[in-house]
Amino acid sequence: MDSPDRRVAELAAQQHGVVSLADLAEAGVGRGAVALRVRNGRLHRIHRGVYALGHRKLTREGRWLAAVLACGDGALLSHRCAAAHIGLHPSSPTRIDVTVPSRAGRAPRTIIRVHRPRAPVPKAEQWESDAIPVTSPSRTLLDIAGIVSPASLARAVERSVKLNLFDLRAMELTLAQHPRSRGAAQLRSVLDTYRDDVLTRSTLEVLFLGLCAEHGIPPPAMNTLVEGEEVDFLWRAERIVVETDGHGDHGTRAAFESDRAKDARLVVAGYRVVRFTHRQVTRDPAKVADTVRAVLSGAR
Repeated sequence: MDSPDRRVAELAAQQHGVVSLADLAEAGVGRGAVALRVRNGRLHRIHRGVYALGHRKLTREGRWLAAVLACGDGALLSHRCAAAHIGLHPSSPTRIDVTVPSRAGRAPRTIIRVHRPRAPVPKAEQWESDAIPVTSPSRTLLDIAGIVSPASLARAVERSVKLNLFDLRAMELTLAQHPRSRGAAQLRSVLDTYRDDVLTRSTLEVLFLGLCAEHGIPPPAMNTLVEGEEVDFLWRAERIVVETDGHGDHGTRAAFESDRAKDARLVVAGYRVVRFTHRQVTRDPAKVADTVRAVLSGAR
């Protein structure tokens, strides 16, 4: 049979070296036994009701989880710290941001910045990442939108795309839930770029063909195979391929690498590959047309 200390050690290993008073009680370590372990150095108090096992040298994640545990049930790592934890922001502040249920949470601590929203964070905006309760990517982006520059927010959204965390529908729902949030207007402005990219493949094909017709460009073949690769648009005689990229289909690291490998195979086979974003096609069609005409003319 496992001893209480073994159960505590196993739990601490899963929780970045920290345990709460509730965790200790569930493992069979009562308050008197906790006090004894604090005196003999087996437990080290980090916050009221939160302890580190064996030593105080916690990782960044350990400090974050300790802060969340100290703020009680329903607390979530949030704002800049949440953004740092899930990879959307390169650094985190000295104080640890924790969002607590409305009207809950103790008084702010020196190293913990407690956020009390008007309403509890909905379940859809609650995550758990690496054993740490944290706000979802959409909620995290909304929270930091009110405290970082537009450029920093745009980079954070772009990071969410690259990490495959970007979900436009979830962001729209979060904005609808919190229309008066401090960062709502700024986040909506950044998301306008990504709304432009949410086009179906068939819609983009129609737009690109219309662009070609309007600017006197010979119509290309569509969705055809070249050297075993399906390409979006092809001028076979000129050996020119045009690919159109959107965040929906091309925004992940795997898709980025796959696209480049595809381009390399086509270039080796003697084709020139030109890529345009959905935004370029919809916002600057004349410039896209000029580029296509120049490439075709050079090939001839």
